[in-house]
Amino acid sequence: MKVAAYLSGFAPDSGGGYTFENDVFEGLIAAIAAGTTSHQWCAICPQPAAEAVKRRLSGLPVDVHVVLPSRLDRVLQPIVREQALVRAHWRRASPLDRAAIEADADFIWFLGAGAELTDTSYMTVVWDLQHRATPWFPEMAARGMWDHRELWHSWFLRRASIVITGTETGQAELDRYYQVGPERVAILPHPTPQFALDAVASKGRAEIERLGLGERPYLLYPAQFWPHKNHVNLILAIEQLRSIHGIDVDLALVGSDKGNRGFVERQVRRLGLDERVRFLGFVSRPDLIALYQNAAALSYVSWCGPENLPPLEAFALGCPVVASDIPGAREQLGSAALLVEPGDPAAIAGAIARLTGDNGLRAQLIEAGRARAQQWTARNYVAGALLRIDAFEPIARCWREHKA
Repeated sequence: MKVAAYLSGFAPDSGGGYTFENDVFEGLIAAIAAGTTSHQWCAICPQPAAEAVKRRLSGLPVDVHVVLPSRLDRVLQPIVREQALVRAHWRRASPLDRAAIEADADFIWFLGAGAELTDTSYMTVVWDLQHRATPWFPEMAARGMWDHRELWHSWFLRRASIVITGTETGQAELDRYYQVGPERVAILPHPTPQFALDAVASKGRAEIERLGLGERPYLLYPAQFWPHKNHVNLILAIEQLRSIHGIDVDLALVGSDKGNRGFVERQVRRLGLDERVRFLGFVSRPDLIALYQNAAALSYVSWCGPENLPPLEAFALGCPVVASDIPGAREQLGSAALLVEPGDPAAIAGAIARLTGDNGLRAQLIEAGRARAQQWTARNYVAGALLRIDAFEPIARCWREHKA
């Protein structure tokens, strides 16, 4: 069977989407190079990513095909994507299907959580269904976003041959929200980002001092400034750490502004924490590694998840984790993190105080985190995905000529 690996072409500064897709692609490249997959392979990607994809596949028997939407596609595709009645009578191949036909692909594997109109059989991954689980956040609901997500998820996930999710909680949500039964779902835990597994054991004090940290212990929270990332309750917890527990810590906030940074900054000023909360914006990977390795803890208190990469990065880099106790978190993080109610600043502050005051607990969490980080890698993830593709081949040969 000829399988097309579809890459969305995430930019490096897009955060977890880039990290996830990049690591899975590298895992697939390793599998192809090692001959552990019997399928023929090609890659499909948008035009801006094509040259980079070709360079990464150099020397392998993998052809690269580009999705090239026409002017007509750009006008009509949004309508076709979101109107079931139009799709029912639409007979024009989508840009992705034209690339798949050119490649003679039998099956498409969406390496990241991209979603494209296609009539080719495909496997995709779903990172979250938060517009269903937490529809009250503005980024889930405002300006038609909820309707857009719902229309597209309803079609794309139901249409998929195989959907990958990281937890049994995710599988249950797929069944509950979109009637995607467990027989079509592959549970594959998110792989620990490879950069964190490969990092050398360096404390990077120079990087920390250059970022204005190190005078006091600090907590790290790498998250873009969306309301659902819950920065405000974390800041309230920082205030309580100082006023109730007598613990003076800094908070390092890493991430780009998605419209809520100004609001968070106003809350910091209101609480008089200007000298304790550092807004670092987007940082380089070496700086991020140093931030993890020197932090008192990762305080990942997002309302949404549990398929978030920073706790896995922290595990690999020896940084203890305080994380939100949301559906699926116990399944993903187990005993390697302290779990807290994300809407309770007192609980967040209490967990941080407990962690910073108990060296034995800190060492226990670091050890458990490192073990968890090594347990699920990109190669493990790719191996599981390939088994599901193998199982689909007898189905595809019913209408596609078998390719040895």
